[in-house]
Amino acid sequence: MTVPKLALSDNTGEALAKTRADVVVIGTLAGEDGPLLADGAAAVDAAFDGRLAGLLATLGASGKAEEVVKIPTLGKLPAGVVLAVGLGKAGDGVTPEQVRRAAGAAGRALAGTDRAFVTLSELDLQAAVEGTVLGAYVFTAYRSEKGDAPVAKVDFASPADGTSREHKATLKAATSIAEAVITTRDLINTPPNDLYPASFADRAKKLAEDNGLEFEVLDEKALKRKGFGGILGVGGGSSRPPRLVRIGYKPAKAAKKVALVGKGITFDSGGISLKPAANMDHMTSDMSGAAGVLASVVLAAKLKYPLEVVAHIPLAENLPSGTSYRPGDVLTMYGGKTVEVLNTDAEGRLILADTMVRAAEENPDYLIETSTLTGAQVVSLGHRTAGVMGSDDFRDRVAGVMRATGENGWAMPLPEELRADLDSRLADLANITGHRWGGMLAAGIFLREFVADGLDWVHIDIAGPSFNTGAPWGYTGKGGTGVPVRTIAAVLADIAANG
Repeated sequence: MTVPKLALSDNTGEALAKTRADVVVIGTLAGEDGPLLADGAAAVDAAFDGRLAGLLATLGASGKAEEVVKIPTLGKLPAGVVLAVGLGKAGDGVTPEQVRRAAGAAGRALAGTDRAFVTLSELDLQAAVEGTVLGAYVFTAYRSEKGDAPVAKVDFASPADGTSREHKATLKAATSIAEAVITTRDLINTPPNDLYPASFADRAKKLAEDNGLEFEVLDEKALKRKGFGGILGVGGGSSRPPRLVRIGYKPAKAAKKVALVGKGITFDSGGISLKPAANMDHMTSDMSGAAGVLASVVLAAKLKYPLEVVAHIPLAENLPSGTSYRPGDVLTMYGGKTVEVLNTDAEGRLILADTMVRAAEENPDYLIETSTLTGAQVVSLGHRTAGVMGSDDFRDRVAGVMRATGENGWAMPLPEELRADLDSRLADLANITGHRWGGMLAAGIFLREFVADGLDWVHIDIAGPSFNTGAPWGYTGKGGTGVPVRTIAAVLADIAANG
């Protein structure tokens, strides 16, 4: 993990006069007649005799979202360059997500820079830190030519409101959250020949040991002995057998207990119901949910949430072979329910069903499950909006938090009429409906069959948002995104504060 060295500066004007930064980052807004300078840019503008907005307009700047324009300081500041990044239209005020995305664009543009001074933090410190660190992220572990390194050091101007102690606490929390997202991205971006059930479990064990967390892993023999039919069925076609990992954080005084469950298919070929070859390489990201909950339980320990948080992570590789499970098989799940397999590419719900039953045995107050579960999520909501399903009140609460963090969750129903479509001629239920309609919702209804009565639970389908196959944008590069780690962190904080 490569993260810039971060620091706070209390006085923007004095800090700019003696900064050792190579680049000063300011924000601009899209005005009706050209770019406007955002809060935090006043001291920089003063060094340009109040003409900075005009100079930027001459260079074609408009202040539109994520626009990056560089201007030499010509000795007016110790730093050699001012980097102006667009926040877009202000509306009733600049939102944290505008700051986060602008800071992300700046973080990408600062590649190869030794030190930067960022004034966007005067608008929102947490958003500026998260955006800068995540925008600067690159994954070069498998490249012989690494290219420009991320910015090495970043000084953030402290907001006018609040105390120095509060600002330091915000910096620490924002840095920890960004590091958790980066841990998730690193796992997602690791190729499946190096990241498979056993090696993922080894990485999880190292993180648990480094952070003083409880750790347990069940291998294929233990899974068979305890009756985890879903995980064993899905993982049976691979020479690299499945695992089930449990990692727990338990503070001295825990107000509530939260179970986290994340889908960990380290590669998904579709099994016997083989996927098309085109874009099958994207299925290296089918363990994004597992990576996210692993990083989240570690984050809970780092931020010392007054909650007991336990992550349950099923890990399997879904491959076709002579030992693969087949369409037509009936699996006996953990807890005793039986499932007829109609499609081996609807495998995630099988390993999650086992794991959700296991997680509920520990009597959590809340269960948060996240997974790259259905292509139907992308059809319904696109690549940037997750589908959020579950018990009504908790579903709406999580979806609201997700939108507030900029991770864009949307509450979706679980229509009762779809349950009959999961009826099986042989077993308690089938793993798909047999038709294409409402596939994301049907998957949620399937999972609901394995949720303990009365448990507040939520299912977050991140099939699209977890992996960016297009061009970088905001603080999101290509590859793993780390969604929904920031949401889980915010939900845990909300539960700690409000129960």
